[in-house]
Amino acid sequence: MRVLPHLLVVYGLAAAVVAIQPLRAQSRDPAAILASARQAMGGDAKLAAVKSFTATGRTRQVRGDNLVPIEFELFAELPDKYLRKDEVPAQESGPTATGFNGEELVVDPPQVAPTAPAGAPAPNPAVLDAARKARVTTVKQDFARLALGMFATSFPSYPLTYTYVGEAEAPQGKADVIDARGPNNFTLRLFINQQTHLPIMVTWQGAPGGRGRGPVPGGVPPGGGGPPAPVENRLYFADYRETDGLQFPFRLRRAVGPDTIEETTFDRFKINPKIDPRRFENRK
Repeated sequence: MRVLPHLLVVYGLAAAVVAIQPLRAQSRDPAAILASARQAMGGDAKLAAVKSFTATGRTRQVRGDNLVPIEFELFAELPDKYLRKDEVPAQESGPTATGFNGEELVVDPPQVAPTAPAGAPAPNPAVLDAARKARVTTVKQDFARLALGMFATSFPSYPLTYTYVGEAEAPQGKADVIDARGPNNFTLRLFINQQTHLPIMVTWQGAPGGRGRGPVPGGVPPGGGGPPAPVENRLYFADYRETDGLQFPFRLRRAVGPDTIEETTFDRFKINPKIDPRRFENRK
C-alpha cells in the first residue's frame, strides 16, 4: 500500500473503513436513512436554506514520489453553479479553475481550440463538443460526491436515485450502505454511520488516474497489454464541525485502489455569501 508519511495520520483514521463489507440486504427505506443523515447535519430546513456557499482550504496531492500542496477556493450557487479554483504555490504558473454553470463548462485559463497543422483537416466540432460535455459531466460528478458528504442529497444539476444495499460493519461501528445512480451510467456507494448518522465515505469504480492526475501505481495490468482495469475509488468524509448550525466535513481523503492520492483540509465555509456572477462565466 502506497501512502506517503505525511498522509499516515489521516489514513490511520480511515483505514478501518476500507475493510467494510456489506453483510446482508434488508428491506429499509434509503430515503429515511438519508433523512436521518440530514437531521444529524442540521435538519432539512437549515440545509434547504443554503442557497450558496464558499470554502477555502488546502489539498496535498500525491504526484509520483512528491506531495504537492494546493491552495483552493470553492464557489457554489445551488443548484447548478459550481467552481473550484486551485493554485500551486510551488509552481510559477497561475491559478486554474474548473466548474459548471448549468450545462456549460467553466474553465480558467480560457480554453483555446486546437489549431490543425498545415494541410490537415480542421478539428471536428462534434468531437470537441463531446469532449466538453464529458468534462462537464466529470465536474458534476465530483460535485455530486461532495454534496453527499455536505448535504446527504443531490441537486437537480446532477440528480441521483437511491437503493438500499444492506448493513456494513467496521471496527468503529456499523454503517448503512446505499447505492446511488445518476445520469451517464454514474453509480456510487454511500456509507452512513448508524450511530452518528453522518456520511463516512463514497466509493465508485473508475479509471486508475483521476481528473488529469496521471496514472496511479497498480493501475496497469501485468505485461502492460490492454486498457487498465477499473479500480475502486474512495472519498472519505471526516472531522465534521459546526458551521452556522450545520455539520460539514472539514477533512476529505481520496484513495484509488490501495493508494491514497490526496488529502483535503478545509479552513472555513461561508454560508449564503454574495458571489460575483462573473465567477461562473468564462473569460473572453
